[in-house]
Amino acid sequence: MIQNYLKIAWRNLRKHQFYSFLNIFGLSLGLASCLLITLYVIDELSYDRFFDKADRIYRIDADIKFGGPEMKLAVAPDPMAFTIEIDYPQVEAATRLRENGSYLVRRTGQTGNIKEDKVTFADSTFFDVFSVPMVAGDPKKALTEPNTLVLSERAARKYFGTESPLGKTLLLDNERTYRVTGVMTNIPDNSHLADLNMMLSMASRAESRENSWGAHNFATYLVLREGVEGAQFEKNFETIIEKYTGPWMKGFMGSSLDDLKKAGNYIRYSLIPITDIHLHSDRMAELSVNGNIQYVYIFSVVAIFLLLIACVNFMNLATARSSNRAREVGVRKALGSERSSLVAQFLTEALLLSFVSLGLALIIASLAMPLFNQLASKQLEVPAMSLPFWGILLLTGGAVGLLAGSYPAFFLSGFKTIKVLKGIGTVEGRGGQLRNTLVVFQFMISVMLIIGTIVIYRQLNYIQTKTLGFNKDQVLLIDNAYALGTQTEAFKQEVGNLPQVESTTISYYMPTPSSRSDNTFYPEGQQQDKGMNMQHWPVDHDYVKTLNLEIVAGRDFSRDFPSDSLGMLVNESAVKLLGFTGNPIGKKVMTLYGPNPEDQIAYTIIGVVKNFHYESLRKNIGPVSMILGRSPGIIALKLKTDDVQASVASVEQLWKKMAPGQPFESRFMDEDFDKEYRAEQRVGQIFITFALLSILIGCLGLFGLAAFTAERRTKEIGVRKVLGASVGDIVTMLSRDFLKLVLIAIVIASPIAWYAMNRWLSDFAFKEDIQWWVFVAAGLLAAGIALLTVSFQSIKAALMNPVKSLKSE
Repeated sequence: MIQNYLKIAWRNLRKHQFYSFLNIFGLSLGLASCLLITLYVIDELSYDRFFDKADRIYRIDADIKFGGPEMKLAVAPDPMAFTIEIDYPQVEAATRLRENGSYLVRRTGQTGNIKEDKVTFADSTFFDVFSVPMVAGDPKKALTEPNTLVLSERAARKYFGTESPLGKTLLLDNERTYRVTGVMTNIPDNSHLADLNMMLSMASRAESRENSWGAHNFATYLVLREGVEGAQFEKNFETIIEKYTGPWMKGFMGSSLDDLKKAGNYIRYSLIPITDIHLHSDRMAELSVNGNIQYVYIFSVVAIFLLLIACVNFMNLATARSSNRAREVGVRKALGSERSSLVAQFLTEALLLSFVSLGLALIIASLAMPLFNQLASKQLEVPAMSLPFWGILLLTGGAVGLLAGSYPAFFLSGFKTIKVLKGIGTVEGRGGQLRNTLVVFQFMISVMLIIGTIVIYRQLNYIQTKTLGFNKDQVLLIDNAYALGTQTEAFKQEVGNLPQVESTTISYYMPTPSSRSDNTFYPEGQQQDKGMNMQHWPVDHDYVKTLNLEIVAGRDFSRDFPSDSLGMLVNESAVKLLGFTGNPIGKKVMTLYGPNPEDQIAYTIIGVVKNFHYESLRKNIGPVSMILGRSPGIIALKLKTDDVQASVASVEQLWKKMAPGQPFESRFMDEDFDKEYRAEQRVGQIFITFALLSILIGCLGLFGLAAFTAERRTKEIGVRKVLGASVGDIVTMLSRDFLKLVLIAIVIASPIAWYAMNRWLSDFAFKEDIQWWVFVAAGLLAAGIALLTVSFQSIKAALMNPVKSLKSE
């Protein structure tokens, strides 16, 4: 029986090749899109789940408010980890990581450095917490001694090739030698620790065992024992703060926790499961750029919508062709076929179509995978060797076939035999209402995706064009300024004399993503507990000039004023939060360095800088202070020529002359700025891709419906033409009904899209409002595409010779 069903199903597919093609191609696109997005979502949800104790590993986060805006930190105080491990038996193990930026690295005895990014200090207990296999060395001893390090396999190959690195040494920043005591396997990409390629022993750091409960510098991880819940353990943090943080504050700051709380400030700690970090954490001092659970939700919904649109196409075309198959059903029933056998027949057709589409979808997904990986910044691949994958895929194919074919099967099998054979009472009315609903659903989704795409791109354009308060164009950044050693100032002088360079500055701290350092300040004469945290950047005399920061009060640093060594520039936010209501120039600001007067430093405000965006536009502008100080991290050159390549070549030539053997790495500041919003750019590109796909799939169905409508109304069109109807009249008649459905879809989709995109924009402190014309533009685009799709068939029908359509009468 099943063989007979398959044979009849195959014959029907071959007989109606045009409609079969529309169904198979549309369903294939939907399935391929769904497969790609599903692989993306699975990868995002898989982060850090491969660690043996992943369900029991937590990171300690800190929320601190001290005068200024709240700081949400992914780091904890130095002594937190091991204090908790000693005091609380619920903790099985603890470890700390501290990323220390980039280093210049080379093998001892060789020349020529290699820049190694994200070099991180790690406690010797790292391998007790994280189950990262070692390929060489003992994990219990690898990080116990000072001046030792562990490399990943990729880093070991980079520096030692095929040689065993154990016992060999590397020179870091041309001054400190570390011995290799272990090689670990590469941490998989689906981990927030994936960038750990070089871990230095924490014992190498002088402050690694300081008892400072105020300095938050260490990413701190705990493994809780079996049966201990994270939410339950979090309750202990209040006791820890009372027992340790309070006495430290009293001894170091001269104020108590009560004083802190009375001033409206606080320190809070919480635990986040390691498996939640990638999608649920966006804090200062993250070890990697994390994802966003919102995008997982959005793309999951998009995948479901695309698949539903494809299924809707099948249902639409199947019910539209119901009158063509009505007599088949009538004859079968008259010859004794039961309804159940007819349902089985039509479901078999749907399943056959679904599995043919599934095979084509796999081919499309495999071909599109490289492009999708580029869009999503992933390294995904179809898991062809995974049996569960094939099992799920087959179940999906079956489910799609049943979903798409269930209504047509029960719909067609329900025809009344006598009415069908007499040629009356076809179910056009019943089927037409459903088709109209499904067309509205299809275009509602398409309109929502179009609106989402427009809003995302408007926000990205707003980010690119917004006045930031500093100049990011034509500013060349050179990393590793410390590699110049004693030649730093000489290089600055020499490069500043190049005709292409307008001005130059040296500092670790740039407005675009770079190093950050905060400290606590309070106005002279006030209590320390009234202080506030703000960014504290050492800069040189040319920083403001090079970056085109605007001085709104006072003056810039000047070499004519030796007293500027204790001068300070602050931004407008700092003036406001410090409580200076009048002219702040000449006011003194104290650092919260210690409880005794001799432990404090007083800075005099000499100038106020207009607020500039030094963080993402998702955040409000916080307080910033700048002092004169040596900070040889990044050299910024403001160029005054459009010949960028020649300028970079001249600077590189000078670098190689003054820093032989040191890597020259440069980039432009606007590139750094763009990196901050790369996730949004990827989302925008993916969004527009799938918006176009949804429109294409919807139009395939609309094209088929228009073709069927024109075919069904052939004689009506012939009569109208004989009676004098023009081609335009015929096209309008055939297009009007479809356009009504699209307009209904626009009306329904607009408020839903407005709500969803408002939620997305709420993550940005600075954003574009959603204008009314966005909905009009999306609606016109959708209506135009629908009209274009329908018009092709309408014009074709309207141009047909009425003699051909009427000659059978």
